[in-house]
Amino acid sequence: MVEHSLHIQLGKNGVTDNFIETLKLHFKNHGVVRISVLKSATRDKTELKKWCERILSGLGKNYTIKTIGYTVIVKKWRKDVRK
Repeated sequence: MVEHSLHIQLGKNGVTDNFIETLKLHFKNHGVVRISVLKSATRDKTELKKWCERILSGLGKNYTIKTIGYTVIVKKWRKDVRK
């Protein structure tokens, strides 16, 4: 089975509540979302790590996050692990 992925960009406004709500909507149709962090957003790795934590806390427990350079990959688990 092929995971459908979506590619979006994170700009100078950073991780806002609206951005997290948009991610939630994208996960209704896609299993993986790739987020490109633009230069106007940040080039500070510690700030990027804080943003990743904020994304995870906003989405919930059924997601994992991985950063490769300035690309953030968010994946939704298929099953609820909290049984």
